[in-house]
Amino acid sequence: MNKSLFANIPDAESFVYSKFGKGESFDVGVKKAHVWSIPSLFVYMNGLIDSTTLTQILTLTQSTSSQVKRNLEIHEIEAMNSYFPYHSVTIYDSKDAWLSAVLSGQLGIVTSGGYVFTVDVRSYPGRQPDEPDNEKVIRGSRDGFTENILQNTALIRRRIRDVSLRFELTKLSTRGQTDTVIAYVKGVANEEHIDYLRKRMKKIHHDGLTMTDKSLEEWLFKQKFHPVPFVRYTERADTCAAHLLEGHIAIIVDTSPSVILVPTTIFHHLQHAEEYRQAPIIGTVVRMLRFSGFFLSLTLLPFWYLLVVEPDRVPEFLSYIGPKENGEVPLFLQIVIADIGLEFLRLAAIHTPTPLSTAMGLVAAIIIGQIAIDVGLFIPEVVLYTAVSAILTFALPSYELSVAAKMFRNALLIATVAFGSNGFFIGILFVFFYLVSIKPMGVPYLWPLVPFFPKALARILIRFPSSNGALRPFIVHSPKRKRS
Repeated sequence: MNKSLFANIPDAESFVYSKFGKGESFDVGVKKAHVWSIPSLFVYMNGLIDSTTLTQILTLTQSTSSQVKRNLEIHEIEAMNSYFPYHSVTIYDSKDAWLSAVLSGQLGIVTSGGYVFTVDVRSYPGRQPDEPDNEKVIRGSRDGFTENILQNTALIRRRIRDVSLRFELTKLSTRGQTDTVIAYVKGVANEEHIDYLRKRMKKIHHDGLTMTDKSLEEWLFKQKFHPVPFVRYTERADTCAAHLLEGHIAIIVDTSPSVILVPTTIFHHLQHAEEYRQAPIIGTVVRMLRFSGFFLSLTLLPFWYLLVVEPDRVPEFLSYIGPKENGEVPLFLQIVIADIGLEFLRLAAIHTPTPLSTAMGLVAAIIIGQIAIDVGLFIPEVVLYTAVSAILTFALPSYELSVAAKMFRNALLIATVAFGSNGFFIGILFVFFYLVSIKPMGVPYLWPLVPFFPKALARILIRFPSSNGALRPFIVHSPKRKRS
């Protein structure tokens, strides 16, 4: 039973001004008007509503049959809900819930009887769903997620036209009141995983998720100082839809163009949509190249340093490895300077205007690198292997994993410098056991390698044809593993 929340319109107006202040925020709209014959108070956030739709609604309410007006006089709020000429009308029993809806961009209306409801005429500012820069494909759809949560859910719904697709909306943080959606396919996703996310979200007591999805990841999984990503980010709607059908869960945060996918393993971060846009054999070759590139990005530079400082371990057919002349600067220091220099180039490319970034990269890579060799700061092989390691790192589709790989590579290099070959191999074992120990949401990070599932590992390494009838991944614990 709906109840009156205010005594009258002046009471509602005083409540609104007590919250927002009178004349303190230019974007807060408070306007008195008539909906049919009922005096009403409109409250809205200027810039978050579609003024054209609002004008059309008000125009329709001014020309209404006498039957509707008589109904309005008898049962004000019930008739308002029945006759209001718009598809999305919500009635509220709480002032705070109503105010929260107004802050999200909905039009709040208070009738003369003190009843409150909202009309969803939101029109968020934002860009169109263009192809994301981080996940481009040669063939495939060119639409990607945007900062608008409504657009993002629509892009997923367009690809999964299933009544079992669920979008659970919740608001996180006390002041930010950020709209967050848990998306999953009911009957396919594991209910325990969904309950885990619901419980974790209820425990978030903070004033705002300033970095949206990244802040949410740290709250949900207590990432602390772990360098590896515990979730997969994607800006592609087709990638998100494919994971939902596999039994994964997507978390959509308003104002973020990235969607969080859980649960995931390290192998999910090494896959890309392009592999499924090519023939299976081509996709397999690309995937194997990417996996080998990840391993080489970790080990190539430390292994080269090991062969240089321990030349007796170099076989005859690799005798060309190693500098022919020693430079003035110690080899390890050269590698450190070159690696830091590449990081500065990356930062400069991010902050450089797009028309100038290409020219800046060419100048830095060709001119500065060559001059550094000529003056004796670097030997040519340091520039070569540092650049190759950087290229291998950039070839990883997950930016978060590429940064973690860089940290592991530097740790391996330091261990090799300090302890030689023993440090190199012990460092690799340390990285391996560290990855084995990680279990976000109870899922082993190296599954299906550890624990070993040979059939699942074969499907990770080989891009099988779509018609092969693969089961849903074991790690999602789907109640319906057979795909149909």
